[in-house]
Amino acid sequence: MVSDILKKSVILSIIVPVYNEEKTIPFFLESIKKVMADITENYEIIFALDPCSDKTEELIENAHSNDPRIKLLRFSRRFGQPSATWAGLHYASGDAVVPIDCDMQDPPELINEMVRLWKEEGYKVVIPQRISRKGENILKKIISYTGYWFINKTAIVNIPRNTGDFRLLDRTVVNELLKLNESHGFLRGLTSLVGFRTKLLPFNRLARLDGKGKYNRITGSLKIGFNGIVAFSDYLLNLITMIGFLFSFVSISGAFFLIITKLFGLRDYASGIATLGVAIFFLFSIQFLALGVMGAYISRIYDEVKRRPKFIVEKTIGF
Repeated sequence: MVSDILKKSVILSIIVPVYNEEKTIPFFLESIKKVMADITENYEIIFALDPCSDKTEELIENAHSNDPRIKLLRFSRRFGQPSATWAGLHYASGDAVVPIDCDMQDPPELINEMVRLWKEEGYKVVIPQRISRKGENILKKIISYTGYWFINKTAIVNIPRNTGDFRLLDRTVVNELLKLNESHGFLRGLTSLVGFRTKLLPFNRLARLDGKGKYNRITGSLKIGFNGIVAFSDYLLNLITMIGFLFSFVSISGAFFLIITKLFGLRDYASGIATLGVAIFFLFSIQFLALGVMGAYISRIYDEVKRRPKFIVEKTIGF
């Protein structure tokens, strides 16, 4: 029966980035298969795998032997979750694509409603939006809130708050995304960049089913957020000019203050010390701020010029 199903066109592609998830894979597969049974038989589940030190790969291979709709991409080294998701987009053949993590924080049951909004109401993009975030510490929540606030204040496109890569993308949207050649695949921002009719779907995010996340909860969030800021806004570069004017005003005001107090004998300064302090404050603050922001953009240009691949697939199963 399954071989007959595979001869038909794939309606839905599920992309699952994985790294050392042997404890969650069985539960995820059981859950996603139940969901897909209510939607369509013509689907594929693509596991995009960074090389693991546990039995994750073996579990996926065994699952494929029982159901060829389960497929595997294994990379030559660890490229990280964003690159794994991007690889899945390249290999997916479905009329719609759904990236989702296998830690069960993003409920597979939401896919039913996402597909309904796509099929029946014509939305090209359906993005689940978190209204609560269980299992996350207060610091990560603050970083996430602040990052999304700043991105949407400065970005050239609106990136919905409290969303991840979990979303449904119509084939039209996927094709446009794959035309983009950026080295940093910030899917949340690039989805907004290409546009199309979008629907937000509120949900309560759950805690991980088992274990811990595979990237640093603090620095990982900061890296993703900073990537979004630099990729979709030149605000930081313009901020240098504004800060330059501000510090210039402060320094000039300080210089006038020194002259006036010196002329009228209101203060007694050691010769040259106060003036030198104002000058140093002005020059060093502007230089360090400007170099830091410019360095971030130059680093991004350097990455784009190198044109290194976002991923390298060493092994495929099911394609």
